[in-house]
Amino acid sequence: MKITILDDYQNIIEKLDCFELLKGRDIQVLHETEKDSEILASKIKDCEIVVLTRERTEITETLLKNLPKLKLISQTGKISNHIDLSACNKYGIAVAEGAGSPIAPAELAWALLMNTVRKIPQAIEGMKNGKWQINIGSSIAGKTIGIWGYGKIGQRMAQYAKAFGANVLVWGSEASQQKAIADGFEKANSKAAFFENADIITLHLRLNENTHGIVRQTDLEKMKDNACLINTARAELIEKGALLNVLKSGKPISAGIDVYEEEPIYDKNFELLQFENVICTPHIGYVEKNGYELYFGKAFENVVSFIDRNPVNIVNPQVF
Repeated sequence: MKITILDDYQNIIEKLDCFELLKGRDIQVLHETEKDSEILASKIKDCEIVVLTRERTEITETLLKNLPKLKLISQTGKISNHIDLSACNKYGIAVAEGAGSPIAPAELAWALLMNTVRKIPQAIEGMKNGKWQINIGSSIAGKTIGIWGYGKIGQRMAQYAKAFGANVLVWGSEASQQKAIADGFEKANSKAAFFENADIITLHLRLNENTHGIVRQTDLEKMKDNACLINTARAELIEKGALLNVLKSGKPISAGIDVYEEEPIYDKNFELLQFENVICTPHIGYVEKNGYELYFGKAFENVVSFIDRNPVNIVNPQVF
Protein backbone atom coordinates (compact mmCIF):
# COMPACT_ATOMS: atom_id res chain seq x y z
CA MET A 1 0.00 0.00 0.00
CA LYS A 2 1.28 3.47 -0.85
CA ILE A 3 1.94 5.55 2.27
CA THR A 4 2.36 9.34 2.40
CA ILE A 5 3.76 11.16 5.42
CA LEU A 6 2.81 14.84 5.49
CA ASP A 7 4.54 17.96 6.77
CA ASP A 8 8.03 16.79 7.69
CA TYR A 9 9.37 20.35 8.06
CA GLN A 10 12.68 19.27 9.56
CA ASN A 11 13.47 16.38 7.20
CA ILE A 12 13.76 14.24 10.32
CA ILE A 13 11.11 11.51 10.14
CA GLU A 14 13.12 9.15 7.93
CA LYS A 15 15.97 9.42 10.43
CA LEU A 16 13.89 8.31 13.41
CA ASP A 17 14.54 4.85 14.84
CA CYS A 18 10.84 4.01 14.53
CA PHE A 19 10.96 4.57 10.75
CA GLU A 20 12.35 1.04 10.56
CA LEU A 21 8.79 -0.14 11.17
CA LEU A 22 7.97 0.93 7.61
CA LYS A 23 11.12 -0.51 6.04
CA GLY A 24 10.48 -1.83 2.54
CA ARG A 25 7.14 -0.04 2.17
CA ASP A 26 6.15 2.31 -0.66
CA ILE A 27 6.59 5.67 1.12
CA GLN A 28 6.36 9.30 0.04
CA VAL A 29 7.39 12.06 2.45
CA LEU A 30 6.27 15.66 1.89
CA HIS A 31 8.31 18.37 3.56
CA GLU A 32 6.17 21.46 3.02
CA THR A 33 2.58 22.14 4.02
CA GLU A 34 0.20 22.63 1.12
CA LYS A 35 -2.85 24.67 2.17
CA ASP A 36 -4.67 24.31 -1.15
CA SER A 37 -6.70 21.09 -0.92
CA GLU A 38 -6.77 20.50 -4.68
CA ILE A 39 -3.01 20.91 -5.04
CA LEU A 40 -2.38 18.64 -2.07
CA ALA A 41 -4.80 16.05 -3.46
CA SER A 42 -2.91 16.08 -6.77
CA LYS A 43 0.31 15.31 -4.91
CA ILE A 44 -1.08 12.39 -2.93
CA LYS A 45 -3.89 11.16 -5.20
CA ASP A 46 -2.50 7.62 -5.38
CA CYS A 47 -1.84 7.14 -1.68
CA GLU A 48 -3.85 4.65 0.36
CA ILE A 49 -2.53 5.63 3.78
CA VAL A 50 -1.72 9.10 5.08
CA VAL A 51 0.34 9.68 8.22
CA LEU A 52 -0.23 13.10 9.73
CA THR A 53 2.33 15.13 11.62
CA ARG A 54 0.15 16.30 14.49
CA GLU A 55 -2.28 18.99 13.22
CA ARG A 56 -0.20 20.62 10.50
CA THR A 57 -2.61 19.73 7.70
CA GLU A 58 -6.38 20.11 7.96
CA ILE A 59 -8.28 17.09 6.71
CA THR A 60 -11.46 18.38 5.07
CA GLU A 61 -14.18 16.89 2.89
CA THR A 62 -12.84 19.00 0.00
CA LEU A 63 -9.55 17.13 0.30
CA LEU A 64 -11.00 13.67 0.95
CA LYS A 65 -13.39 13.66 -2.00
CA ASN A 66 -10.33 13.94 -4.26
CA LEU A 67 -8.53 10.99 -2.69
CA PRO A 68 -10.49 7.95 -3.93
CA LYS A 69 -7.80 5.44 -2.97
CA LEU A 70 -7.36 6.64 0.62
CA LYS A 71 -8.21 3.97 3.19
CA LEU A 72 -6.48 5.07 6.42
CA ILE A 73 -5.41 8.27 8.16
CA SER A 74 -2.91 7.55 10.91
CA GLN A 75 -2.71 10.41 13.38
CA THR A 76 0.40 11.14 15.42
CA GLY A 77 -1.00 11.61 18.92
CA LYS A 78 -4.69 12.16 19.57
CA ILE A 79 -7.08 13.42 16.90
CA SER A 80 -8.46 16.93 17.21
CA ASN A 81 -10.50 19.47 15.28
CA HIS A 82 -8.18 19.34 12.26
CA ILE A 83 -9.82 16.10 11.07
CA ASP A 84 -13.38 16.15 9.72
CA LEU A 85 -14.36 12.79 11.14
CA SER A 86 -17.84 12.88 9.62
CA ALA A 87 -16.28 13.31 6.17
CA CYS A 88 -13.97 10.37 6.87
CA ASN A 89 -17.03 8.29 7.73
CA LYS A 90 -18.78 9.44 4.56
CA TYR A 91 -15.92 8.30 2.34
CA GLY A 92 -15.19 5.11 4.30
CA ILE A 93 -11.77 6.22 5.54
CA ALA A 94 -10.58 4.79 8.84
CA VAL A 95 -8.81 7.08 11.31
CA ALA A 96 -6.30 5.67 13.77
CA GLU A 97 -5.01 7.72 16.67
CA GLY A 98 -1.82 7.23 18.60
CA ALA A 99 -0.34 8.30 21.89
CA GLY A 100 1.42 11.36 23.20
CA SER A 101 3.36 12.52 26.21
CA PRO A 102 3.08 15.68 28.33
CA ILE A 103 6.83 15.81 28.97
CA ALA A 104 8.12 17.77 25.95
CA PRO A 105 5.19 20.24 25.85
CA ALA A 106 5.48 20.95 29.57
CA GLU A 107 9.25 21.44 29.37
CA LEU A 108 8.86 23.81 26.42
CA ALA A 109 6.15 25.78 28.22
CA TRP A 110 8.38 26.18 31.25
CA ALA A 111 11.40 27.12 29.13
CA LEU A 112 9.32 29.72 27.27
CA LEU A 113 8.03 31.05 30.59
CA MET A 114 11.56 31.38 31.98
CA ASN A 115 12.87 33.05 28.84
CA THR A 116 9.98 35.51 28.70
CA VAL A 117 10.10 36.52 32.35
CA ARG A 118 13.91 36.69 32.54
CA LYS A 119 14.11 38.32 29.06
CA ILE A 120 16.90 36.00 27.99
CA PRO A 121 16.42 36.12 24.18
CA GLN A 122 16.56 39.92 24.20
CA ALA A 123 19.82 39.83 26.16
CA ILE A 124 21.30 37.32 23.70
CA GLU A 125 20.24 39.48 20.76
CA GLY A 126 21.80 42.51 22.42
CA MET A 127 25.09 40.69 22.81
CA LYS A 128 25.00 39.64 19.14
CA ASN A 129 24.67 43.34 18.33
CA GLY A 130 27.75 44.25 20.36
CA LYS A 131 25.88 45.40 23.48
CA TRP A 132 26.23 44.35 27.11
CA GLN A 133 23.47 43.92 29.72
CA ILE A 134 20.75 45.77 27.85
CA ASN A 135 17.83 44.81 30.09
CA ILE A 136 16.78 43.41 33.44
CA GLY A 137 14.46 40.45 33.82
CA SER A 138 12.64 39.05 36.80
CA SER A 139 12.87 35.90 38.92
CA ILE A 140 10.19 33.24 39.32
CA ALA A 141 10.47 32.66 43.07
CA GLY A 142 7.68 34.29 45.02
CA LYS A 143 5.50 34.95 41.99
CA THR A 144 2.00 33.56 41.49
CA ILE A 145 1.76 31.35 38.44
CA GLY A 146 -1.77 30.99 37.14
CA ILE A 147 -2.39 27.69 35.38
CA TRP A 148 -5.59 27.44 33.33
CA GLY A 149 -6.14 23.76 32.67
CA TYR A 150 -4.91 21.23 35.22
CA GLY A 151 -4.43 18.18 33.01
CA LYS A 152 -1.21 16.27 32.51
CA ILE A 153 0.72 19.31 31.26
CA GLY A 154 -0.81 21.72 33.77
CA GLN A 155 0.04 19.38 36.61
CA ARG A 156 3.68 19.24 35.52
CA MET A 157 3.77 23.03 35.29
CA ALA A 158 2.50 23.25 38.85
CA GLN A 159 5.30 21.00 40.07
CA TYR A 160 7.91 23.03 38.18
CA ALA A 161 6.50 26.19 39.78
CA LYS A 162 6.68 24.60 43.21
CA ALA A 163 10.31 23.61 42.66
CA PHE A 164 11.13 27.22 41.74
CA GLY A 165 9.47 28.61 44.86
CA ALA A 166 6.46 30.11 43.10
CA ASN A 167 2.84 30.03 44.23
CA VAL A 168 0.32 28.20 42.05
CA LEU A 169 -3.20 29.43 41.25
CA VAL A 170 -5.39 27.12 39.17
CA TRP A 171 -8.46 27.91 37.08
CA GLY A 172 -10.48 25.54 34.95
CA SER A 173 -13.20 22.95 35.33
CA GLU A 174 -14.50 22.08 38.79
CA ALA A 175 -12.84 18.67 38.54
CA SER A 176 -9.45 20.17 37.69
CA GLN A 177 -9.72 22.72 40.46
CA GLN A 178 -10.53 20.03 43.00
CA LYS A 179 -7.59 17.97 41.77
CA ALA A 180 -5.34 21.00 42.22
CA ILE A 181 -6.59 21.50 45.78
CA ALA A 182 -5.95 17.83 46.53
CA ASP A 183 -2.39 18.33 45.27
CA GLY A 184 -1.89 21.22 47.67
CA PHE A 185 -2.42 24.13 45.29
CA GLU A 186 -4.86 27.04 45.36
CA LYS A 187 -7.83 27.54 43.04
CA ALA A 188 -9.03 30.91 41.87
CA ASN A 189 -12.43 32.08 43.13
CA SER A 190 -13.37 33.37 39.69
CA LYS A 191 -12.00 33.90 36.21
CA ALA A 192 -11.61 37.60 36.96
CA ALA A 193 -9.67 36.85 40.16
CA PHE A 194 -7.44 34.47 38.21
CA PHE A 195 -6.40 37.17 35.74
CA GLU A 196 -6.16 39.90 38.37
CA ASN A 197 -3.96 37.97 40.82
CA ALA A 198 -1.55 35.91 38.71
CA ASP A 199 1.88 37.31 37.84
CA ILE A 200 2.25 34.73 35.08
CA ILE A 201 -0.63 33.01 33.27
CA THR A 202 -0.04 29.86 31.27
CA LEU A 203 -2.74 28.17 29.18
CA HIS A 204 -3.11 24.39 29.04
CA LEU A 205 -6.60 23.80 27.70
CA ARG A 206 -7.80 21.59 24.87
CA LEU A 207 -9.34 23.48 21.99
CA ASN A 208 -12.98 22.63 21.35
CA GLU A 209 -16.26 24.45 20.74
CA ASN A 210 -16.47 25.35 24.43
CA THR A 211 -12.93 26.74 24.75
CA HIS A 212 -12.63 28.55 21.40
CA GLY A 213 -12.02 32.22 22.27
CA ILE A 214 -12.45 31.52 25.97
CA VAL A 215 -9.75 34.08 26.86
CA ARG A 216 -11.33 37.44 26.09
CA GLN A 217 -9.69 40.80 25.56
CA THR A 218 -11.35 41.96 28.77
CA ASP A 219 -9.55 39.14 30.60
CA LEU A 220 -6.16 40.24 29.31
CA GLU A 221 -6.92 43.82 30.26
CA LYS A 222 -7.39 42.64 33.86
CA MET A 223 -3.83 41.31 34.07
CA LYS A 224 -1.40 43.01 36.41
CA ASP A 225 1.08 45.48 35.01
CA ASN A 226 4.27 43.58 34.12
CA ALA A 227 2.41 40.26 34.14
CA CYS A 228 3.18 37.59 31.56
CA LEU A 229 1.00 35.40 29.34
CA ILE A 230 2.27 32.05 28.05
CA ASN A 231 0.38 30.14 25.37
CA THR A 232 1.75 26.82 24.19
CA ALA A 233 -1.70 25.22 23.85
CA ARG A 234 -3.71 26.67 20.95
CA ALA A 235 -3.89 30.19 19.53
CA GLU A 236 -7.65 29.98 19.12
CA LEU A 237 -8.13 29.77 22.89
CA ILE A 238 -7.64 33.54 22.83
CA GLU A 239 -10.30 35.76 21.29
CA LYS A 240 -9.19 36.72 17.78
CA GLY A 241 -7.13 39.92 17.84
CA ALA A 242 -7.34 40.26 21.61
CA LEU A 243 -3.65 39.83 22.43
CA LEU A 244 -2.55 42.17 19.66
CA ASN A 245 -5.06 44.79 20.76
CA VAL A 246 -3.83 44.70 24.34
CA LEU A 247 -0.18 44.83 23.30
CA LYS A 248 -0.85 47.73 20.95
CA SER A 249 -2.69 49.58 23.70
CA GLY A 250 0.61 49.87 25.56
CA LYS A 251 -0.47 47.81 28.55
CA PRO A 252 2.81 46.66 30.15
CA ILE A 253 2.52 42.89 29.84
CA SER A 254 4.78 40.38 28.13
CA ALA A 255 3.96 37.20 26.26
CA GLY A 256 5.58 33.93 25.27
CA ILE A 257 3.79 32.34 22.31
CA ASP A 258 4.33 28.97 20.61
CA VAL A 259 1.03 28.62 18.71
CA TYR A 260 -0.63 30.67 15.98
CA GLU A 261 -3.92 30.77 14.10
CA GLU A 262 -2.18 30.18 10.78
CA GLU A 263 0.90 27.96 10.63
CA PRO A 264 3.61 27.79 9.45
CA ILE A 265 4.71 31.43 9.60
CA TYR A 266 7.47 32.54 7.23
CA ASP A 267 6.72 36.26 7.28
CA LYS A 268 9.47 38.17 9.11
CA ASN A 269 6.98 41.02 9.47
CA PHE A 270 4.45 38.91 11.36
CA GLU A 271 2.96 41.30 13.91
CA LEU A 272 3.82 39.45 17.12
CA LEU A 273 7.48 39.36 16.06
CA GLN A 274 7.59 43.16 16.14
CA PHE A 275 7.07 43.50 19.90
CA GLU A 276 10.16 43.63 22.12
CA ASN A 277 8.11 42.21 24.99
CA VAL A 278 6.92 39.13 23.06
CA ILE A 279 8.91 35.95 22.52
CA CYS A 280 7.77 33.64 19.73
CA THR A 281 8.75 30.03 19.09
CA PRO A 282 7.61 28.05 16.00
CA HIS A 283 5.16 25.59 17.62
CA ILE A 284 7.88 23.34 19.02
CA GLY A 285 6.11 22.20 22.17
CA TYR A 286 5.94 18.60 20.95
CA VAL A 287 8.95 18.80 18.61
CA GLU A 288 11.49 16.72 20.52
CA LYS A 289 13.35 13.49 19.71
CA ASN A 290 11.80 11.18 22.32
CA GLY A 291 8.37 12.65 21.69
CA TYR A 292 8.71 12.11 17.94
CA GLU A 293 9.75 8.49 18.49
CA LEU A 294 6.60 8.00 20.57
CA TYR A 295 4.25 9.90 18.24
CA PHE A 296 5.47 8.36 15.00
CA GLY A 297 6.25 4.97 16.50
CA LYS A 298 2.60 4.53 17.49
CA ALA A 299 1.37 5.96 14.19
CA PHE A 300 3.58 3.57 12.21
CA GLU A 301 2.47 0.61 14.37
CA ASN A 302 -1.11 1.52 13.52
CA VAL A 303 -0.21 1.59 9.82
CA VAL A 304 1.42 -1.84 9.93
CA SER A 305 -1.51 -3.32 11.85
CA PHE A 306 -3.92 -1.92 9.27
CA ILE A 307 -1.91 -3.35 6.36
CA ASP A 308 -1.81 -6.70 8.17
CA ARG A 309 -5.64 -6.58 8.34
CA ASN A 310 -5.63 -6.22 12.09
CA PRO A 311 -6.61 -2.54 12.51
CA VAL A 312 -6.14 -1.08 15.99
CA ASN A 313 -6.86 2.24 17.68
CA ILE A 314 -9.50 3.11 15.09
CA VAL A 315 -11.75 5.93 16.30
CA ASN A 316 -14.44 5.31 13.65
CA PRO A 317 -14.72 1.50 13.35
CA GLN A 318 -18.11 1.86 11.68
CA VAL A 319 -16.36 2.46 8.35
CA PHE A 320 -15.44 -1.22 8.14
